[in-house]
Amino acid sequence: MKTDDTTEDTENTYRAAQPEEDQAAQPEEDRAAQPEEERAGAPGTAGSPPPPEDARARRHDLTAAALAVLLVTAAILIGRYVQNRTGTLQVQWPPLLASWDPHLGPGTPAALTLAVLVIAYGPPLAARLPWRGLLAAAWAGSTAWVFSMALIDGWYRGVERRLTTKHEYLRVIDRFDDIPATLRDFTNHIVIGEPGNWPAHVAGHPPGATLTFVWLDRIGLGGGAWAAVWCVVVGSSAVLAALITVRVLADERLARHAAPFLALAPAAVWAGVSADGYFAAVAAWSVALLALAATRRVRFPAAAAVGGGVLFGWTCYLSYGLGLMAAVLLAVLVLARTARPVVPFLLGALVVPAAFTLVGFHWWTAYHLLVERYYQGAGGVRPYAYWVWANLACAVLAAGLAAVAGVRRSASYAPGAVRTLRAGTAAPAQRLALLVLAALVALLAADLSGMSKAETERIWQPFLLWLLPAAALLPARTARYWLVASVVPALLINHLLWTGW
Repeated sequence: MKTDDTTEDTENTYRAAQPEEDQAAQPEEDRAAQPEEERAGAPGTAGSPPPPEDARARRHDLTAAALAVLLVTAAILIGRYVQNRTGTLQVQWPPLLASWDPHLGPGTPAALTLAVLVIAYGPPLAARLPWRGLLAAAWAGSTAWVFSMALIDGWYRGVERRLTTKHEYLRVIDRFDDIPATLRDFTNHIVIGEPGNWPAHVAGHPPGATLTFVWLDRIGLGGGAWAAVWCVVVGSSAVLAALITVRVLADERLARHAAPFLALAPAAVWAGVSADGYFAAVAAWSVALLALAATRRVRFPAAAAVGGGVLFGWTCYLSYGLGLMAAVLLAVLVLARTARPVVPFLLGALVVPAAFTLVGFHWWTAYHLLVERYYQGAGGVRPYAYWVWANLACAVLAAGLAAVAGVRRSASYAPGAVRTLRAGTAAPAQRLALLVLAALVALLAADLSGMSKAETERIWQPFLLWLLPAAALLPARTARYWLVASVVPALLINHLLWTGW
């Protein structure tokens, strides 16, 4: 993978962060990526001045954002009515699993300061920094953002205690003294009513999730604080995986434009601290390694493909629903127009399932028992008719309005993107749009399954991550406005609600 920028790349990405009226020309491939109605009258020669951006496209972006706000509003009002009347939603502040609790905390000044700094200086810095410097800054910024949001609830309540509550993984560490024996017996404790049934999160996931914390404990990093640090630091590296993937599948300019939106992801409210942020990072690195292998942007593509496969196998043993990430992985191969990495990727993907199966844990058996357990609890009470659309309102809050507008643009690019991809002439923006839409397909499949009723603001982090780069499709001069539109609701949620789980 290339790690240093050429002078020309740096200049191009710097122009991308400037107001469009200051740019001398718009790249021809960017105009080609726009829907026909958005580039009417676009000159056919690369050297001719670009037309002004169609005001209709901007209105469509704002309309999409307004409709998303209406969706959230409807989910709140209808949700409160249903919950107050029947109590079947099983959440106190629908559509979020949260309760009303206005508060400030030690993370408040840090979160506000970081938000202001990234909004003010993030877009131009993302354009100017060397690529390696941008990756380091994005990871550091994302980590600081998640920690500061968690610390709004205080160190003990917001960080140290999060993974030690009665539903969490750390409550069963002492039951894994003999790991092989525990794995062989794991499925006997999933269903409620069985002796020693697992806590909700342990029962609701394959044992890879719990084993992560067991191994941390074995190397001397036991307890809630170390588990939280692991989830935040590793989870924040998902930003790097997303940036690398966008760079190799689309182009560096779009990756740089996406960086501030990834660093200030609204999902930080739930990533700090939950294991789902860690799951998102493992899945993201699987995608990134496959993208590097497919585009041959690394010295040893086959090794990258095997590594991506191993991580995908591990992803499936962290969460049953993350097999749906196969949609994003398939999109990587389609965008790279190659099947070369498939065999090494599949060989790598078999490693983890083979190891667990040989020890005595059977994934499919456990999954069917999980479905039974799910409907024994809140999943059997929560109404599908509400959550099938209210889940999407949760996704809006966790992804932000910038992602909503970006997804709108992705959908508008899709028809042209499919045509040009077949011809091998797809523009970077078109390729990014297809990657985003693949993640949206995975998210919608999870929604329609009925196995994700509520809590999707947290559970869907692995899918939501890939919607955030869609913000790079928005006009560069509006980046700060869209950052504000995404960050302010996240700060309000974190300060006005207690988002326990």
